[in-house]
Amino acid sequence: MVPGGSAVKRGSGPAGRAGSGREGARTQCSVAPRVLVLPPIRRWCNPIRAFSPLQILAPEPRRDLRQSVYTFAMRWAQVPLERVSDFRPSFCPHRGCREHLRSKPGYRAHRHGFYATSSGKRVRRFLCLTCGHTFSQQTFSTSYYMKRPGLLRGIAAALVAGSANRQIARTLGCAPSTVSRLLARLGRHATLLHARALRALRGRLDEPVVLDHFETFEFSQDYPFGVATAIGARSWFVYALDPAPHRRSGRVSQAQRRRLQQRPRRPAHGGYAHSTRRAIDTVLSLVPSGGRVELRGDGHTAYDRAVRSHPQKERFSLLRYPNPRRGSKGSPRSPEARRRDAAMFPVDLMHKIMRHSLAHHRRETIAFVRRLNAGMERLALAAVWRNFVKRRSERKAGSQTPAMMVGLASRRWRWEAVLSRRLFFDREDLPAPWPELYRREWATPLLPSNARHALVRGF
Repeated sequence: MVPGGSAVKRGSGPAGRAGSGREGARTQCSVAPRVLVLPPIRRWCNPIRAFSPLQILAPEPRRDLRQSVYTFAMRWAQVPLERVSDFRPSFCPHRGCREHLRSKPGYRAHRHGFYATSSGKRVRRFLCLTCGHTFSQQTFSTSYYMKRPGLLRGIAAALVAGSANRQIARTLGCAPSTVSRLLARLGRHATLLHARALRALRGRLDEPVVLDHFETFEFSQDYPFGVATAIGARSWFVYALDPAPHRRSGRVSQAQRRRLQQRPRRPAHGGYAHSTRRAIDTVLSLVPSGGRVELRGDGHTAYDRAVRSHPQKERFSLLRYPNPRRGSKGSPRSPEARRRDAAMFPVDLMHKIMRHSLAHHRRETIAFVRRLNAGMERLALAAVWRNFVKRRSERKAGSQTPAMMVGLASRRWRWEAVLSRRLFFDREDLPAPWPELYRREWATPLLPSNARHALVRGF
C-alpha cells in the first residue's frame, strides 16, 4: 500500500465498480493498489521437532511431503547448465589440481574469454589460478565434448521405455555405436548421481530393506549373474545394486556341458555371498550410528551367511520369507505365499519393471547384454529413473517418487534435471564394487575386446 492511499476490497468502491472501457481502466489504475489478503498458512508439523524422513509419513495421510523439512536433503540444480548465464566454477575440473576436491567456497578462477560453437553460441572460458589450466562452462555439463548434446535425454528416455540400441539409433538418426557409447556415459553419470544421493541419506534410513537378486546373463546363458537389489520397504527407493557372477545352474544337456567345458573361466568376485555382503554394507552406512536395520529376504542361504559373518551382525535383523510351493497357474495362493508376496513386494515390483522396461533383460530377447559392465551401467540409469523420475503410481497424478518419499527431492525430476550437472569421479564416494565397474574392469573373458574407461578427460 502506497503512502496516502487507502486499501479497497475487490468489487467495492469506485475501482471495483469501474465499467469496461478506457475510462474505467484509467480510474482503476489511478486509485491505490488493492491489497491481497492471503489465508493463514496451516502448520503441518512442528519444525523444532526432529523427524526422520520416514516417520513423517505415518500420522497424517493428508500431509504434503513436498513441503517437508527434508526436501532439500540433496542439493541439486534443476536448471540445465547451458541455460545459466552467470556461472561461476566452485572447483577446478582437472584431477591433478589440488582445488579439484574443494568443497568449501573460496575457489579462485579468472574469466578467460569465450569460444564460439557451430551454432553461434558463445561459451565462457576460465583460467584456474592454482594449476594454470583453462576450462570452460561446458566442462561442467554432462554433454562435454559432444557434437550432438541433445541425444542424451532422448537416449535415456528411450532406454527405460523398452527400446534396444538399434531401435534408439533409428529413432534419433544416429549410429548404434553412438547409442552404446552414450549409454556408457549415462550409466557413469547415473552411478555418480546415485552415490551422491546415498551420501545425502547417511544417518537417515528408518525403514526395513527388502533384498533379492535379479537374474540375468552376459553374452550367453553360460555366463549368468545376479544383481543384489536392496529396496526400501515403504519408500520403494533403490538403495543398492551389486553384481554376483556365478556358474550356470539348472538342467544342462550333454552338448551344453561340452560347450561349458570349452568356455574360459570367469572371475566370480565372491558370488552371491560377497554381493550380499557389499549390498548390506551399503545399507548399513545409511543407518544412524548405533541403529539397527531390518532386512527381508527369501530363503537364499547367501543372505544368512552374509549376516552371520558380518562384524556388526548384531545390527541386522534378518527376516526370511522362503518361496513356497505354488499350484498351477490361476490357482489360489496359500497363506504362506501371500505373506511372502506382501513382504517382498517392493523388490518384486522393481524386478518386474526391469524386465518390462529394459529391452536387455527381457525373456527370450536378442538384445541381451553383451558385457556385465554395460549391463550394470544401464541398471544404474534405470535405478536413477526409478528413484527420481518415475512416480510410484502411474495412475495417480499426485503420486510421489521414491526420492520424494525419503526426502531427497521436493518434486518429480525430469531428465533435464537428472542431466543438469556433470559429476566427477574423484569427488564422489562410490561404494564397492562401483569404482571397478565405473572403470569397466570386470571383463567378459569370451570377448576379445573389453575396453576400459580410461579417458583422461572422462573422470
